[in-house]
Amino acid sequence: MMLNNVHSSRPGFINRNKGFSLLEILVAFSILAISLGILLKIFSSGVNTAAVSEEYTIATQIAESLMAKTGIEEPLTENETTGLEAEKYHWRIRVEKIPNFDIEDTSKVEFLAVQVIVEWGEDGINNRTVELNTIKTGQKQ
Repeated sequence: MMLNNVHSSRPGFINRNKGFSLLEILVAFSILAISLGILLKIFSSGVNTAAVSEEYTIATQIAESLMAKTGIEEPLTENETTGLEAEKYHWRIRVEKIPNFDIEDTSKVEFLAVQVIVEWGEDGINNRTVELNTIKTGQKQ
């Protein structure tokens, strides 16, 4: 008695379990390509967000530094100054007297609005801006 494989003894039998078909491979590669595309898009948007966040951090540090030294290095007077930091960040400091502030006429103190604006960008249309505002006291002249 012969105990051979039953399937191999039948005429016309084709063993279909030898590997993957071309269609299965194409579907697998399509799923892989779509998944990698989505992952790369997520990664690149994360890198872009990190770069923009770093620029905002630098601009905020510049604005806070300018705000802190306004009225310290020079007397606080009504004026406007501009400059450039790190060849990228354009800044402007505007100091204006606040009219009709409720203080006595005999007081030697006046209140001034201080505005610091830091602006940067590649083109003039889509520039990014950080703006800080405060009120400081100064001596009347």
